[in-house]
Amino acid sequence: MNNLKVWPHLVIVALVCAVLAGLGVAMWMKHEQTASANALPSAARIQRVEGEVALNNTNAQNAENEQWIPATDNQPFSVGDRIYTRENAHASLAFTGRNFARLNPNTSLDVLALNDDRTQLALRDGSAMFDVGYLDPGDLFEVATPYGAVDFQQPGLYNVGISNGQVLISALSGLAQVVGLGGSGQISKGELLTLVGTTAADVVLSQINGRDAGYLVDDYYGYQYPRYYDGRYRDYNTYLSDPYYFDPYRRNVSYQYVNSYIPGLYDLDYYGDWRNVDGYGNCWAPRVDAGWSPYQTGYWYSDYPYGPTWVSTEPWGYAPYHYGRWAFVGDRWYWVPDNISTTPVYSPALVAFMPFGQDQIGWVPLGPGDAYVPHYYNTSWQPYYLTRDDLYLRTANLNVPNAVTVVSLDDFTRDTFDWRRARRPDRNALASVNPVLDPLLLTPLRNAVVNSAWGRGKIDIPPGIARKLRDTTVVTSTTPAAPPFRPDLAKSMRVNTAPDRAKGQKFQVRDEREGQGRGNAAPQAAQKAEQPRAVEQPRAVEQPRAVERPRPVEQP
Repeated sequence: MNNLKVWPHLVIVALVCAVLAGLGVAMWMKHEQTASANALPSAARIQRVEGEVALNNTNAQNAENEQWIPATDNQPFSVGDRIYTRENAHASLAFTGRNFARLNPNTSLDVLALNDDRTQLALRDGSAMFDVGYLDPGDLFEVATPYGAVDFQQPGLYNVGISNGQVLISALSGLAQVVGLGGSGQISKGELLTLVGTTAADVVLSQINGRDAGYLVDDYYGYQYPRYYDGRYRDYNTYLSDPYYFDPYRRNVSYQYVNSYIPGLYDLDYYGDWRNVDGYGNCWAPRVDAGWSPYQTGYWYSDYPYGPTWVSTEPWGYAPYHYGRWAFVGDRWYWVPDNISTTPVYSPALVAFMPFGQDQIGWVPLGPGDAYVPHYYNTSWQPYYLTRDDLYLRTANLNVPNAVTVVSLDDFTRDTFDWRRARRPDRNALASVNPVLDPLLLTPLRNAVVNSAWGRGKIDIPPGIARKLRDTTVVTSTTPAAPPFRPDLAKSMRVNTAPDRAKGQKFQVRDEREGQGRGNAAPQAAQKAEQPRAVEQPRAVEQPRAVERPRPVEQP
């Protein structure tokens, strides 16, 4: 009898333990997924393209299967992607809302790491200007070159170029640490450091000619901020005394309402207006024609590992399409950004997809409160979801007039589609659809992606250049962390990490600064500078010359 009385209690205890264990496993899995979501690389923005610029976004493990496509304004790019500017071409890039770069003609730049505390890039040919506007303590912003890694240790404006077997690093402002295979050293504002040979055995330190530096800074800011730059930086000393005068973070209202990590914020003030909207707080509305709706002016392309990605042809169309949500209030669309203190999470497109018949695809902007499930795909286009939110939802925007866009599959995969041909479904059609957040759960889209049936055409890179860009090895100070969708990143991107002994050993420097003799190390750190701004330009940025040279010489 005692046994009969005891066993039900034991069963209850066992069930309780099982439930608690299950909850523990669920919480652990949720924690693991959250950690994975935080580790997923972000994306950067191609701000402006001039001339023929190529983007390599292939997921092929075999380098011989590389495919280059034409890059366009507002196109996202991320870890493992490669950008190359052809003759007479330029590309302007935004890694965050405060950190930028501009590539000159015949320049190659690869992305090795990209998240909120680490940006690692690889410059294999040509030259580029890097505008580092903000660094948190402990952040890494680094440009790897064939002869050494350039670690920007302070906000500043830097020019890095490769020419005739040399790597030239100019600090127009800020402070940088240079690490090569044979040693390391620092370069302060107003200085030019030249590395010669793969081991950087010959290192020359010189002063930048003020006239040349003024030309570079003026040229750079004039292109980046043409609407309000007044030419004052032609005098390099004026720039040094106030390098953040044109800082958009200080000038643009948008930075008060949105996390400055998001690229594309400084376009918003010029093309729209902020308003406090009941229930949503500070929201932004573009200045557009009546009847306009989001996600209807641009094109879709398949971006590995994110899948179908929206690229807007509207000049402001980056931040509002990859972050936040859209709300329709008072016959007008408003972009509702996340709270300024929220860590931004990039999305290829914040929409829900839905099928209409066998050969038509529709999409609708997600509204405030609609969950989004961050995800990526492996090389076989199998999805990995980083939260457990439901993939199926009925967003309130389904009932907004003209919010849903429906096109044929052929038109969806075409980058020159005339959006006036898009269909607007009626209420009866919408009542029966089942929107989904993962577009590849829709068979027609999945078949198009898996079979590589769509993209933006191809660009043929000359075989000799393609081989050089593929085979040139670069040096980093630390090994870039490989994301799960590119497990062989360091190998496939030809990355060597500088040995620890090189980091602790000073360069043997030939000091050619005025009033300086021969020295054994680069100069001591300058006082910490505040961030300058800059980016994109239509003309090539040349490396500034040392004092004794009268004119700048353009980097190839």
